[in-house]
Amino acid sequence: MFDFLNVQELLTPEEREIQRAARRFLEAEALPYISGWWEAGEFPRHLIPKFAEMGFLGPTIPVEYGGGGASSATYGVMAYELERIDAGLRSFASVQSSLVMYPIYTYGSEEQKREFLPKLAKGEMIGCFGLTEPDGGSDPDANMKTRAYRDGDHYVLSGTKMWITNGNLAHIAVVWAKDEAGVVRGFIVPTDTQGFKANEVKHKMSLRASVTSELVLQEVRIPASLMLPKAEGLKAPLSCLTQARFGIAWGALGALEAVYSEALAFAQSRITFGKPIASRQLVQEKLVRMAADHTKGLLLAWRLAQLKDAGKLRPAQVSLGKRDNVRSALHAARSAREILGGSGITLEYHSIRHMLNLETVDTYEGTHDIHTLILGRELTGMNALG
Repeated sequence: MFDFLNVQELLTPEEREIQRAARRFLEAEALPYISGWWEAGEFPRHLIPKFAEMGFLGPTIPVEYGGGGASSATYGVMAYELERIDAGLRSFASVQSSLVMYPIYTYGSEEQKREFLPKLAKGEMIGCFGLTEPDGGSDPDANMKTRAYRDGDHYVLSGTKMWITNGNLAHIAVVWAKDEAGVVRGFIVPTDTQGFKANEVKHKMSLRASVTSELVLQEVRIPASLMLPKAEGLKAPLSCLTQARFGIAWGALGALEAVYSEALAFAQSRITFGKPIASRQLVQEKLVRMAADHTKGLLLAWRLAQLKDAGKLRPAQVSLGKRDNVRSALHAARSAREILGGSGITLEYHSIRHMLNLETVDTYEGTHDIHTLILGRELTGMNALG
């Protein structure tokens, strides 16, 4: 790991070894092929069992439910290494861990936890998270049109969800809908239920090695036992997003390292006017800014992990990590593309792929502007969101 201030010394020996093991595995199994998968618009499904073996799926879920029982920093370094290869790989694991396993563990019944979590941890079952709707975006409560009504021992769900990672891979979907009283509830919906359909989103110019879907539910009838009994109100799905944003704050730094390392190596070998372009002041300024942003971001991510494990992490603190680390990584990818010149627009190099991926990461799970307003509300006590 690029680590200018030796932040890794703050990690435990086990966390450091997990980071190194993840890097060895991903450099062998994914890095040589990722540009081809991205160009073809394919997610490497064959890696799912190996991701499970590496502990990438539900690393912080307790061992008794099939998870790794690991620290938050362990989850962080895994996200870092996955996104160092591609944000699509990190998104897959992030959704499975933070947006599917976490809500079942936190809000599910004991029966639900024992039925679903071990299968999700082994990669035998894939899940997706259905909150965002075509008109929902940053205001999911007011714009939530998906409805669930009770019919005897069943619930019947109807509505549409959009921009759903893993939708066409999923065996189950954690779907959020309003009940008859207008209260947001969570449901575990098997995707083979009659009336459920996933339509894959094509023609993307970002996150191409990730499956993105529209979910359409037309009178989908599921047993009432599949409602998450402890989830009531919008706070429940938003708490899941807080978990995922924590992983994004780490993952973006992996992408930042990737583009920084590539730009540095290119600048040291590219000769113009008789000298490597790394000797030019303007190029050095770009590289220094990348390294500085990575270093500050790594300290921020590590501190978030400590607060999380201590039970002291506030959502606004995660907003700071997601907002700043992702935007820093996006700026770094754009600068790396500049340093690479014409070579930077080809998939022979990685920077343009990371740059395009980060445009999505900057948008999903709270845009830069939304997290700015969340932080502004936290600092001033005044709500500018609405």
